[in-house]
Amino acid sequence: MIWREKRALLIVLGVLLLANILFFLTYRVRYQQRLEDLDSRKVQAQAQLDQAIAHRNGIQAQLAAYARVRHDIQTVYDERWSTQKERLSAIIVETERLAAASQLHPKAYSFSQDLQKDASLSATVVHIAFNVQGTYQQVRRLINLIELSDEFMIIDQLSLATAAEENSGVIGLTIRIKTLFRDPKLESLPGALPRDVS
Repeated sequence: MIWREKRALLIVLGVLLLANILFFLTYRVRYQQRLEDLDSRKVQAQAQLDQAIAHRNGIQAQLAAYARVRHDIQTVYDERWSTQKERLSAIIVETERLAAASQLHPKAYSFSQDLQKDASLSATVVHIAFNVQGTYQQVRRLINLIELSDEFMIIDQLSLATAAEENSGVIGLTIRIKTLFRDPKLESLPGALPRDVS
């Protein structure tokens, strides 16, 4: 028969087929292992990417919070705690506005300045005093408005006196407000905020 005549060729072909089958099975197992390794590396890389994105988002949130705080500090520095030259008129206008809102009208203002400066504070303390006469409700409203004002001022002293007519319900009050003004030399000191933070 033919297979006896071609036995050597058939054996060679059989060996080659067997070698191919073994190679295919081995390759498939190794390929599957490589695929699983790649999947596992992909999962690890995705986890690292997610962690890096979360870390970046956290850093960006911190940076945004820092920028807001810095802006708020700059606003306080420039507007609420500026120099006497820049802010004294605004405080007087605000005091007049609050007194008018309380239906009180101070006739005069007196100013005094603390001569003792605190070197660590680098600020000047100024007292503004004025007299008002009105009902208890008007005076109470004025004190409340001063305490709620956006201007940086503190009620330092209240002196209460009854009006000339005892039963009139009108009282006299001397209000002394204290405020701090930044020393104009402060901008040249080390650690002072720059004028522009943008």
